[in-house]
Amino acid sequence: MAAAIVSFKEVHKKFGDLEVLKGISLDIDEGKVVAILGRSGSGKSTALRCINGLEKINGGALSVCGFEIDDKRIDLRKLRQDVGIVFQSYNLFPHLTVAENVTIAPRRVLGVPKHKCRELAEEVLSKVGLGEKIDNYPEQLSGGQQQRVAIARSLAMRPRVLLLDEVTSALDPELTGEVLRVIENLAKEKMTMILVTHEMAFARKVADQIVFMHHGKIWEVGDRSLLDLPQTPELKQFVASGL
Repeated sequence: MAAAIVSFKEVHKKFGDLEVLKGISLDIDEGKVVAILGRSGSGKSTALRCINGLEKINGGALSVCGFEIDDKRIDLRKLRQDVGIVFQSYNLFPHLTVAENVTIAPRRVLGVPKHKCRELAEEVLSKVGLGEKIDNYPEQLSGGQQQRVAIARSLAMRPRVLLLDEVTSALDPELTGEVLRVIENLAKEKMTMILVTHEMAFARKVADQIVFMHHGKIWEVGDRSLLDLPQTPELKQFVASGL
């Protein structure tokens, strides 16, 4: 049996005296979509940020794509070539075209030659349904389109794992639908994705594994039927509230 592509073993994370992750353990297999649900402050985004080394863990072990996150000698630059992350805010460079935004990292980090960058931009933008916007600037795009460009920018690095942190929370329902369709298509291509989301209906539709976090702990884990048959009062209340 293949080793998990992401493996948490009793991981702890503190910010000062506040313990945000209280010994979480979780294995994520390659090609799977994992949705992490939970109320604000439950540790969801912190867990995600630990995966690509944006936050250092204070205890336990975390391996990602063969890298040991707790190893002081870890090459974070190499880790982040394997692990893409998309945030709630798009963080596009306003003075660069869509193509330039998407290919700046492959050019600088991977050394992709300039003449190949156009092809790469066309390829990843077609995946997010924005091929025709390749020469536009961010200000000419809707919020949903900008978020799709941010996803394309991550895909251009050919990551093995894609992290998505509440990528639809700043969008209205119609634009949310655009972004969720892109994620759904990536799921069909067996892209390993870990998404922190409040879109329960979407989690139920695309996730192979659902993780419910509560007070810094993994409270329940299961397949998508977990949301129909919650085992704990906390998850029952969360599902009922539709948060």
